[in-house]
Amino acid sequence: MEVLIPDKNIAALAEDHAGAIWAGSYTGGGLYRITGEKVEHFGRSDGLKSSEVYTVFEDDQGDLWSGSAGGLVWLHGGKFHSVDSRQGLPSNQVFAIADDSYGRLWIATFGGIASIDKKNLTEWAEGRRTQLDPTIYRATDEMRFRYRVFPTAARSDDGSPWFAFATSVSEVIPPVPGSPQGDNFPWLIEDVKVDGVSHEHPGRLRIPPGARSLEIAYTAIALTNPESVHFRYRLDGADQAWVNADARRVAFYNNLKPGTYTFTVSASSGAGQWRNAPALVLEQPPYFYQTTWFKIACAAAFLSVLWALYRYRVHQIAREFNARLEERVGERTRLARDLHDTLLQSFQGLMLRLQVVDDLLPPGRAKEQLEQTLERADQAIAEGRSAVHDLRSSTTTTNDLAQALRAAADELEGEGSPTFRLVVEGPPRELHPILRDDVYRIAREALRNAFNHSRAHHIEAEISYGERLLRLRIRDDGRGIPAEVLEGGRSGHYGLNGMRERARQIGASLEIWSGGGRGTEIEFSVGGAIAYGKSPGLPRLRLFRKEGGMK
Repeated sequence: MEVLIPDKNIAALAEDHAGAIWAGSYTGGGLYRITGEKVEHFGRSDGLKSSEVYTVFEDDQGDLWSGSAGGLVWLHGGKFHSVDSRQGLPSNQVFAIADDSYGRLWIATFGGIASIDKKNLTEWAEGRRTQLDPTIYRATDEMRFRYRVFPTAARSDDGSPWFAFATSVSEVIPPVPGSPQGDNFPWLIEDVKVDGVSHEHPGRLRIPPGARSLEIAYTAIALTNPESVHFRYRLDGADQAWVNADARRVAFYNNLKPGTYTFTVSASSGAGQWRNAPALVLEQPPYFYQTTWFKIACAAAFLSVLWALYRYRVHQIAREFNARLEERVGERTRLARDLHDTLLQSFQGLMLRLQVVDDLLPPGRAKEQLEQTLERADQAIAEGRSAVHDLRSSTTTTNDLAQALRAAADELEGEGSPTFRLVVEGPPRELHPILRDDVYRIAREALRNAFNHSRAHHIEAEISYGERLLRLRIRDDGRGIPAEVLEGGRSGHYGLNGMRERARQIGASLEIWSGGGRGTEIEFSVGGAIAYGKSPGLPRLRLFRKEGGMK
């Protein structure tokens, strides 16, 4: 009986357990199932990765397997499944299939013979595995394939697969599962080169500082099928995971950082087991400029330079400020001297002449008017002498700023005045007389505005003697300062402008916050290096209070 099928290039035949014949076409016809006179065709639309079929095989369990140009194909659960090199096969072309007595499938490919556990294939088909992890035996010269000469496979009575190639027949003796005999061969690290120079390595090697390249050669002595041995290695401290070297037997590293590293090489002959060679410990000491203590020393030196620059700048600012203060003191002294030596002396001489005239006048209205004029002139001279005295000395008689503000508040308080509270934070410091006068005048002007114009119920002053900053705050709960006055635009209101000018002259900061019905807060601050000398001891808090406090 002759059965007609459309494809004439049939390369493989196999009978399944139901008596059906399976035929495979190597020119793209796919698979055919022949039952009596009935012919069924299976191609790409049925799940085949390739229609070029080279071999067909049915195992003892009744599963049908076929090899094609697109990998290994098998019928499982009524559905075709295909695996290729992406799942671990040595090649996509599968030319022969056999199994052994341990439940493993053996396939011949261009890349060699691969052994796959059928259980792994079933797990992959059910989606429980992504890789097959086959054991691969690389092809030798006697195992090469020729065009259109397809090897066949068979299993002997002892369970060994046989493969027919173009020029030879090969028997594979399958290892017992779990036996390590497939990897029973020695391997070792042959040579270590640092910058191209070989070094001895009795398990530990000290690399010279600054080494640029490291080359580690390793090998495995396998007398049977050495091409099947493949390697992986890892340098702890440089590699995050194993590096798959396949058959390459040299590891390269460049520009390693100073430190201690452990090199481990692992070899496998394809039996699925990896064995590690004795580890090699590598030490690379750092240059002195790479050590931790050198970096700490550099950081300390850098911070010291920054601190020195900061101290120099502070000293420079203080020196410039002191120079300006000395200029102001000199100018005030010159004015006092000129007033005393010229204007007051001239007035005094004029008074003596007028006194002579007064003595010569007879009693009468003219004499009375002259005597009244002389009395007023005496008062003017006294006021001039007082001004000269003020120019030569401080405005306030005490160096205690808190006491001076307390006295100023007492002068300004009257019937119905707001309650006043003074807080001092930190031990009082000696201030420069000129700076003390300016601070006092600024504070007095702020207190005068608060007492006379704010209509406040409570006024509070706070002096903070900080190590790096002298700060003065005066605040009230009054009606606030009108915006035009706060900006200095209303004619006849020069108090705030004067406060700002004084603060600017001594290099201080003056901030004013105020709003309708929200009260007023004035903050004056100046650097400690300008205001006073060395830092005080532990800060303490003093409180001057009279009749209640701020709410």
